[in-house]
Amino acid sequence: MKFLSLSLLSISALSACVSAGPLAAIDQLRVFRSEEPELRLVQYGDDTPPKWMTESDKEALFRAGVKFMDITDYPNPPVSLNSAWQPFIPAEAKYQDEVAPFVGNLTTEYMKEVLTEFTSFRNRYYKSSYGAKSCRWLIQQIRDVADGFDHVSVKEFEHSWDQFSIIARFEGSNKDLDNELVIVGAHQDSVNMWLPSFGRSPGADDDGSGTVTIFEAFRSLVHNGFKPERPVEFHWYSGEEAGLLGSQAVSNAYKEDGRHVVAMLQNDMTGYIGANGEVIGIVTDHVDEKLTDFLKNLVDNYAGIPYTLTKCGYACSDHASWRKVGFPSAFTIESAFDDSNHFIHTTGDTIDKLSFDHMKEFSKVAVGFAVELSHKRD
Repeated sequence: MKFLSLSLLSISALSACVSAGPLAAIDQLRVFRSEEPELRLVQYGDDTPPKWMTESDKEALFRAGVKFMDITDYPNPPVSLNSAWQPFIPAEAKYQDEVAPFVGNLTTEYMKEVLTEFTSFRNRYYKSSYGAKSCRWLIQQIRDVADGFDHVSVKEFEHSWDQFSIIARFEGSNKDLDNELVIVGAHQDSVNMWLPSFGRSPGADDDGSGTVTIFEAFRSLVHNGFKPERPVEFHWYSGEEAGLLGSQAVSNAYKEDGRHVVAMLQNDMTGYIGANGEVIGIVTDHVDEKLTDFLKNLVDNYAGIPYTLTKCGYACSDHASWRKVGFPSAFTIESAFDDSNHFIHTTGDTIDKLSFDHMKEFSKVAVGFAVELSHKRD
């Protein structure tokens, strides 16, 4: 997730501070890695003109807490082949009896096992060798869950960098709805804000917690016989920290293919309990209003803790990529934003600061989201 619990600094002030310290040499090395640094097109808001900048400029933005999308590869949303189609979003949960066994079989055991190994990589930066290794390890865990279930597939979504995104898909039982799908997502990459490529970045909360939250929801659904009416997919995105790169690639590909995304739920940072107590944060800005209202109802029905409403700003996680191409998306986070984990993007983002029981509450909501919206209800 691209926000920091630090006082926001202007880019010029940040540059002055950094240039005065020992990290200046590292930034200079990064700038001069080639005689002509690659330029990237970066956007700060829906109505803000994008700007061209180097990777080093992007890193400075990141350290300053500026939220952005790197739209170099997708400067404009693609034209939909079915632009007249509008999904129906229900107002209330209806399939409690169907959801109950999946929720009842959720456990923290596998979340602990997966997150412990996942955070052992030096970092999961999307361009690093560690990030490439971590995604290959993660997809094997997902494939192990799906092994032997013919209606479930797991595949790589390749990018121009080595860390691929991962897509696990439940085929729908109603072939008339085969082009409609529900998506539950998280991002798999992590970053050290000072040394992105090689600095230690366990990323336990950001977004290891979201990664294992949806992993456990997926595991319970697979192993307890979930067979949806319309297809349901679980996504683990690459390159979120660099400007939502992986999710932009996937969302644009789906849009160009004419697929109908009914709803997308992002899980980014689900493990930290803030000072104000245990809640599920529901983001209310830059999201679909009807889907967010339904998400509140899902928390009321399936979680054992209340929700709190919060805002995150422009492009703060991968739900923004789906919103940009016109699909309904929503976002849950561990707390209100001002009460969330202060250790993200550092060496201190470690498991010991997190609660697996808290993550499990988000798994419950993810299961409810997948099951409820897999049914056609209009």
